[in-house]
Formats: sequence, structure tokens, C-alpha cells
Amino acid sequence: MTSTASDAANRARLDARYGRRSVPRWVWVVAGGAVAAILVWFAWGTITNENSAVRVDDLGYEIVDDHTAEVSFQVSAPADRQVACTLEALDEQHGVVGWKTELLPASPERIRGFRATIPTLAHATTAIADECWIVTEPAD
Repeated sequence: MTSTASDAANRARLDARYGRRSVPRWVWVVAGGAVAAILVWFAWGTITNENSAVRVDDLGYEIVDDHTAEVSFQVSAPADRQVACTLEALDEQHGVVGWKTELLPASPERIRGFRATIPTLAHATTAIADECWIVTEPAD
């Protein structure tokens, strides 16, 4: 019993000397609500973002001439969805010298390979499939 009384006396002395800082209950409620809202927002964005289900991998390229480049790429996307991809031809300084958006038809296959030609304004040194996304149908 003495140690409990001694602990309480020490706590009282420390509180008197340094002050007691207790966080009000409403601060914890607001902080918990904010954390829950952020988690719900993040989860909702992850679940509803179909474009995160699209993946593009470069397989190779060929520089045909000073005004043409070809790129081979593989797209992984949900089946039966139309996909669009941005293709780029780059020069030695990684500047874009050719650019094209390629529309890929819907297919029952999830993983498909493609080869596309990119017209260029100058000699390219590489060609890439930069980004792909699911094409959403316009509302009627």
C-alpha cells in the first residue's frame, strides 16, 4: 500500500511541478474519425480505379528510318474492355520526336501483344509504350 501511496505522491509532485497535460476526449474522436475517413477514401479509390488494372510492358522497338519507329508491347487489361495506349518515339536526349495514341479493340483475352508504327519528326533512338488506360464509353 505504501508504494501506491508513494506513487500517487510522486505523481502529484510531478504534476504540480510540470503540470498535467491531458488530451481532451473530443480530440481523440476527431483524430480517429479523420484516420477512418482517409482509410475509406484510399480503399474506395483503389477499388474503383479500373485503370490500375491496366499494365503495359515494352517488348522491343525498331527504328525503321528517320521518320518511322515501331514498338512492340504487351498489354494486360480486363477482358472485353477497349484500351488506349500512348506510344512515344524518343531521341538521344530523351526528347519526344514522335507520339501516337493507339486504340486497342476489346478482346476476351486479358493479356495481348501488339506492334505499332509511330511517325516521327526526326531520327528516333528508341520507342516505348508509355501508358495505357481503359476507354470509357461516352454517356448517351
